[in-house]
Amino acid sequence: MLIVANLLEAVARILDIALSLYMWVVFISAVISWVNPDPHNQIVRFLRGITEPVYRVIRRYIPTNFGGIDLAPMVVIFGILFIKYFLVQTLLELAYKIKLSS
Repeated sequence: MLIVANLLEAVARILDIALSLYMWVVFISAVISWVNPDPHNQIVRFLRGITEPVYRVIRRYIPTNFGGIDLAPMVVIFGILFIKYFLVQTLLELAYKIKLSS
């Protein structure tokens, strides 16, 4: 059972890091979009390539454009925070409970 607990803890910690990194990517992408960046810049293309597919899914189900302001990045960040506070925390607590019962 200790192996399962360690696996759950590792998955939770890696998921937490990945979600934090993606949240920063979304934040940086949103800030860059305010300054009308060069669409041929490799960094801008990378940021758009990694965020636009998620934004498209959000925009398909939720209207995110209000007065010319796109709120899709905010919805994505709230989604990431929800996953971090719910799923990651649940996995960590489950791992600790398994360790205690072993």
